[in-house]
Amino acid sequence: MDNTTLIGLAGVLAAAAPVLFAVIGETITERAGIINLSLNGTILLSAMGGFAVAYNTQSLAMGFLAGMLIGAMVAFVVAFGSITLRQSQVAIGFVLALAARDLAYFLGVPYMNIPGPTLPNWSIPVLKDLPILGTLFFRLDLITYLSFVLIFLAWLWVFRTRPGLMLQGIGERPAAAFVRGANVNRLRYLYTIIGGAIAGLAGPAYTLNVKPGWMGTQTGLDGVGWIALSITIFGGWNPLRAAFGAYLFALLQWLGLVLQPSLPGIPSQVLQVAPFPLMILTLLLVNIGDAEWVQRWLAAMPEGTRRVAVKALRAMRASPPAALGIPFESE
Repeated sequence: MDNTTLIGLAGVLAAAAPVLFAVIGETITERAGIINLSLNGTILLSAMGGFAVAYNTQSLAMGFLAGMLIGAMVAFVVAFGSITLRQSQVAIGFVLALAARDLAYFLGVPYMNIPGPTLPNWSIPVLKDLPILGTLFFRLDLITYLSFVLIFLAWLWVFRTRPGLMLQGIGERPAAAFVRGANVNRLRYLYTIIGGAIAGLAGPAYTLNVKPGWMGTQTGLDGVGWIALSITIFGGWNPLRAAFGAYLFALLQWLGLVLQPSLPGIPSQVLQVAPFPLMILTLLLVNIGDAEWVQRWLAAMPEGTRRVAVKALRAMRASPPAALGIPFESE
């Protein structure tokens, strides 16, 4: 594998970080039983706000903190409207997605197309000199390293700790969790805000690292939030599988750029947009095994082939938390 390809794949890991933060944040939120559909607007607003704060303070740390704060505040509105006011989570999230997007474009006008601080790469001594792995994993930036750590921390928390089991409980069987002493709505508030804060990192991870600067509608982030929501479903509400989906999306975007010179007859816009419908198609495959026509198709297969196909479909299948989107009342 030549060095150019390795550098390109390392760029895929860095480009996946914003999507990864959004997906992990949404996974935690939905594990608690709350749907945060404001993700697309949250990413845009945190991207603009994080860049603006970093530019005015000349502090990258303040920019990332601002992005997290914006994400947490939007998530709080979702939690308040759905938990306290008992309104539709879907309606609240969708309205906030549009409002936050338009607010980002409006407030971001003074910061369009101006240079700002950029997160530098930080090579890890000794490890950076390893063949192949050094270029791929150990010559990146701190926010990309953080995305690696977050994947495993989120997985460990959800599936290997007692609070994580309680998190699963309030999303699957909130009544049973309540009987065991959990304050379901308080925990849902907590995890919705935490998930929103993590998702809020996606914006500044983009405008302070992947593609530095704020360029309004040309920033290239509009739509990523909806893709992150679909990857959350594709990931089966599992941080490890969700991370695979985020990297797959970033890889498809990179391949669109790599293949462009080899396919001059195809407009560049087609290859740039292709990852979006491909991810939607992948999402459809997650639960397609339950369709009647698929069952008929499987029944007509030879025994050996059918077993392999059934195993593949089962591996892809994902079921949402049983209480996702359902308000909980302790009375």
